[in-house]
Formats: sequence, C-alpha cells, structure tokens
Amino acid sequence: MFRFEEVGDMLDEIAERFPKEFYEELNGGILLLRGRKRPDNYPPGGRVYVMGQYCRDQMGRYIKIYYGSFMALYGDLDREALMQELYDTLAHEFTHHMEGRAGERGLEIKDALEREAYLDRWHDQHDQRKRGGCNGDDEGL
Repeated sequence: MFRFEEVGDMLDEIAERFPKEFYEELNGGILLLRGRKRPDNYPPGGRVYVMGQYCRDQMGRYIKIYYGSFMALYGDLDREALMQELYDTLAHEFTHHMEGRAGERGLEIKDALEREAYLDRWHDQHDQRKRGGCNGDDEGL
C-alpha cells in the first residue's frame, strides 16, 4: 500500500512526461483526491471504481484522480506497475480533455459503450443466478 503523498509524487512525475500542449485550457490542473469513487448507477458490490475523471464545469477544466480507488484495486502492486496504471489513467483523461477541446466525443462514446456492456454482463449473470441454471439449459427442448 502506498501513502497518499507517495502517489502524489508519482503522479507529479508522470504528469511531467506529457507535452505542455496537453495542459492548454486545463486551468484546474490535475487533482489527486483521497477518496475512492464508485460509478453512478452501478450495481452494489464488486470491484468497480472510478480511477479518474475529466471535468468541465463552472470551475473550469481539470482532471481528478482518485487515490482511494487506486489503493482499492492496485494497492498491492509494486511501484512500477502502479506508475503504469496511473499513467494509463492520466493518458485516458487527457484524451477526454483533448477531444473536448476539438469538439470530439469518441472516447466518451467508447466509455459509455463499455459501461453498457459491463452492466449487460452483470445483469445477465445476476439473472442467471436467480434462475439457477446455465445459459443454454433449455437447448434441445
């Protein structure tokens, strides 16, 4: 498990790798928040967390990274592996920022489709358990 300050230092190190152009119009910068965040409208339980968010609101444009979410999922990783997860998340959020500046929504749409697919799988599994059977049990009848 990594302390909040350690993850903050890692995030600073990672942020320096991105070109300065990525920071244009990102007036709120990158925020590391202590809490963990669950997605809205997801079924309870499971290990589903929001790792980061790109925000554009009355406060401006900024990126949130959730320390608690990282520790819940990746707290047992070594430093190098955690750095990679942080990098991937920050790159993902920067993509939202750059697309937003360009008037594009490709990643936003992709994220929504992935959420929908996850929920469909969850509901299928949940319904399967309630029925008590396997997919295809009625085949051949």
